[in-house]
Amino acid sequence: MVNISKGRLRVKDVRHEADTFRMRAIVGFLVILVALSALITRFAFLQVTHHEEFTAKSEANRISTRGIAPSRGLIYDRNGILLAENTAAFRLEVVPEGVKHMDAMLAELDGVVAVGEDDIARFNVARRNKKPFESVPLRLKLSEDEIARFSINRWRFPAVDIVPYLTRTYPYGETFAHVLGYVGRIDLSEAQRIDASLYTGTTHIGKNGIERYYKDELHGTPGYEKVEINADRRQIGTPLERVAPTPGKNLYLTIDARLQRAAETAFNGRAGAAVALDPRNGEVLALISIPTFDANLFVNGIGQIDYSRLLNDPLKPLLNRAIAGGFLPGSTMKPYVALAGLELGLRKPSDTVVSTGEFHIPGQARGYRDDFPAGVVNMRTAITESVNTYFYTLAYEMGIERFSEGLGRFGFGVKTGVDMVGESAGVLPSREWKRGHSKEPWYPGETVVAGIGQGYWVVTPIQLATAAASIAAKGELRTPRLLRAEQNELNAAPQPVPPALLRGTTITRPANWRAVADGMIGAVNEAGGTALGLGKDFPYVIAGKTGTAERFSRTDETWTSIATSSAERHQVLFECFTPAEDARIAVVVALEAGHSGASDAAPIARKILDSWLAFDDDARRVAGSAGAP
Repeated sequence: MVNISKGRLRVKDVRHEADTFRMRAIVGFLVILVALSALITRFAFLQVTHHEEFTAKSEANRISTRGIAPSRGLIYDRNGILLAENTAAFRLEVVPEGVKHMDAMLAELDGVVAVGEDDIARFNVARRNKKPFESVPLRLKLSEDEIARFSINRWRFPAVDIVPYLTRTYPYGETFAHVLGYVGRIDLSEAQRIDASLYTGTTHIGKNGIERYYKDELHGTPGYEKVEINADRRQIGTPLERVAPTPGKNLYLTIDARLQRAAETAFNGRAGAAVALDPRNGEVLALISIPTFDANLFVNGIGQIDYSRLLNDPLKPLLNRAIAGGFLPGSTMKPYVALAGLELGLRKPSDTVVSTGEFHIPGQARGYRDDFPAGVVNMRTAITESVNTYFYTLAYEMGIERFSEGLGRFGFGVKTGVDMVGESAGVLPSREWKRGHSKEPWYPGETVVAGIGQGYWVVTPIQLATAAASIAAKGELRTPRLLRAEQNELNAAPQPVPPALLRGTTITRPANWRAVADGMIGAVNEAGGTALGLGKDFPYVIAGKTGTAERFSRTDETWTSIATSSAERHQVLFECFTPAEDARIAVVVALEAGHSGASDAAPIARKILDSWLAFDDDARRVAGSAGAP
C-alpha cells in the first residue's frame, strides 16, 4: 500500500500493523477473561459458597425482629382496690441509622412536636444501649394534638414513627408513692446490670418501693415479632411471625387502701410517718410517710425543674420516713427496757424505785432529771406514768453490754427485713457502735440516758412498730411484709404467699408480758397515764406508750431549752396496740416536730384506730359483740 505524505511516497507495513492488532486483541481478550473470571468467582462466592449466609443477611435487611414488651403486672390492695395500672398511650420512636443529621432532624421535629432537652438527653442515653436498626423512644405520652400534627408532617421524617405502648399509672398519686415506688426509664447503669434478653422491647424498670423490690415478678417475659420493612425501616403489612409475651404477675398487697388514705388525712400535712401492723402475721396494714410526692411524675421522665424542687425541698418528700427516717424513740423505749430487765433477771415486776425527780450515778454530783418526783414506783406505774428515774436506774444497773443485748432482741439496730428497698438499720446504743464512730470511750451517763430513749438511739417507725407488734403478740417478733398474694393470670385466683418469718421470741414468761402490758394499758386508761383519754369510747382496750424525744446534747449531756420553732421542737411518738389481750393491730406514729407524744402523735394514732375499726369487718363484728370496756 502506498501512502502519499508531503510530496513523498511511503509504503505501509501491513504485516506489522496486523501483528499489533492481534496483540491488542489478545490483551483485550485476556482482560475480559480475567474480569469475567473474577465476576464468575464472586458470583460463585455469593450464590454457592456463602449462599445461606448472605441470604440470611439479605433477609435481615428486609425482615426486622422486634421485641414485644410484656404487660407489667397490676398492683392491688388487700381488698382488690387497684393501686397501679397500665394505660394506653403513644410515643415517638426514632431509628437512628435512618437519620443522617440527627441534631438538624431533632430541631426540625421540635417545630412539629415539642422535644425538650430532657427528652433528648434520655434519647441519647438510650441510643448507646440499643441494637442496630432498633427504634429508640424520643417523646412519651403524646397528646392528641401532637399525634395529629406529626401525622400531617410524617413524610418529612422517614425514620420517625408514632408507636402505641402501655404506660404505668398510679391512680392515687401521692398516697401510695412511698409504698409502691415508681417505674422509670432504664438508665445506662441499669442497662449494664440487667439481662438484656429479659428486657427486650422494654424501656422502663422498677426504681423504688414495691415496683423495684418485686420487679422480676411484675415484669413478665418479653415476646417478639418478625415484620417486613421498607427502605425507611417502616413495617410493611402484618407480622410474618409472632410470639406473644408473658404478662407479669399481679400483686395483692397487705395494705388496706382505705386505712392508708385515712391515715394520710390524719396527719394533716405534718412531717412524719406511721406504720400499722397486724401482730398476728406481720402484715403491713398502712405505711405513711409525709410529705410525699406524685409517683406519676417519674414514669415518663420527670423534668429537671420538678426533680430539683423535690430534691431541694427541706422537708425531703423523697425520703421514706417509715423505713428510713431516723427518730429518737424517747419514752416509747421504756416498755422494751422494762422487758429486757425482766428477761435478763435484773428486775421483778414488784421491784420498786424511789423517784425524787433526779437520778445520780453513785459517786457523781451530776444529776439526771425527771419531770416530777413520783415517789415509790414499781414497773407498772413507771410505764403508766413514764417515770424517768425508774429507767435511769434500771439502765445503769444493766450496763451497756447487757442493755444492748436485751434491747437487741426486739430488732433495734438491724433492718426488719420488710420487702422494700432502702430500709435503714437505725442505731442501737452500744460500746461497739461508739467505738466505730468516735475515739471517745463509752461513759456510764450515756447508758443512763439510753434507758429513756435518748442519746445515741436512732429508730425507724417500722422498727418501733415491729417491736410493738412483738409485745402485742406476747413475744413473737415477726418480719413485716407488704406482699399478700400473687396472681399469674387475670382470671386466676390469687395465691397467698408464705407467712412472714418468725424472727425470734422477745418474751419468755407470761408474767413478764403481763407486767409491761398492764403498764401500757394504764398509760391510756388510768389516772396518771400519759395518754389518758385516748381510749375513750373505743370498743377495745388500747395499750400504748407516749414518747417525747428531748433535744439532748450528745457532747456534754445537757438538756436544751424547749424551742418554739417547728425545726427545734421535740420529736414526738406514740405506739399502741388493740385489743390489748388479743391484739389485731399495732400502730406507731412519729412526728418530726411537736409538743409531746400525748398531744400530737397519740390523736393521729386514735384516728387510725377509728378508721381501722370502720373498715375492718371482723373488727366491727367482734367489737359489736364484746361491747366497750
